[in-house]
Amino acid sequence: MSGNQALSTNYNVAPQADLSITDHASDWYFAVCAIMTVSTLAFMAMSMGQPRGNRLFHYITAGITMVAAIAYFSMGAGLGQAPINVEFPRPGSAQVGSAGSREIFYVRYIDWFVTTPLLLLDLLLTAGLPTATILITILADEVMIVTGLVGALTSSSYKWGYFVFGMLAFFFVFYQVAIVGLPAARALGAQPGSVYLRCGVLTLGIWFLYPIAWGISEGGNVIHPDSEAIFYGILDVIAKPIFGFMLILGHRNIAPADLGLNLRESAVGGAAGTTGTEKRSNGFFSRKHATGTDGHATTNTTTTV
Repeated sequence: MSGNQALSTNYNVAPQADLSITDHASDWYFAVCAIMTVSTLAFMAMSMGQPRGNRLFHYITAGITMVAAIAYFSMGAGLGQAPINVEFPRPGSAQVGSAGSREIFYVRYIDWFVTTPLLLLDLLLTAGLPTATILITILADEVMIVTGLVGALTSSSYKWGYFVFGMLAFFFVFYQVAIVGLPAARALGAQPGSVYLRCGVLTLGIWFLYPIAWGISEGGNVIHPDSEAIFYGILDVIAKPIFGFMLILGHRNIAPADLGLNLRESAVGGAAGTTGTEKRSNGFFSRKHATGTDGHATTNTTTTV
């Protein structure tokens, strides 16, 4: 036997749905896994040319694609899934037919639960937003992902209630990124504003397509899991590796201090085993004073990591 045998090898590992991916989708998932893996290595390699204190965005972005690579490896192997009874059997459909259950990859949502907050962290740190704003935006994002998962695992019409909760959370995230974040990024200068605009438009534009993908796959059972794999895979490649390269290249001429970030930096030198010196600030938050447009002193919160 030759070729991709992952699905047949793992067929008896877990219960199987009537409607599940074929070897074609498995091949695609493994291809996306390879893209994510190579991107992770590239982001880490790009970080090597930067001082340790300037590697935050490289590490965050590499973490995004690393987690995604593991998720896509799992899906390519037919693992991390559960058979769920469909709400809408479609006997006349050439895509899904009269299948009573559909394969739902919960590992996809584990991926998103970890990676989408990191994507937002990349963006919102570029805008220099306050810590409280970043945290509430990430919380809304987590609500969006969890409700999507619970909805996907629900066989009845109640899944659409979770869909509505998820969309409300998504619109809150959209507001924070588009309405709050963009003016804040532009206030930091032309370069941060430009990077934020490009990456923010890409992210929000792609994220608007995810609810559509959910509605015609896990939600409405309209398209085959193979088509679902292609749809989500293309979205994830754009939202993660392509976004990551745009962000990292855009940050080449932006120092963390330009964004109000006061990063701790260790200077390790000498022979192995020698303890280096570490530059530290006083506490988790420091204050940076600047003169406002009215001539009065203004205070901006600077996050120390």
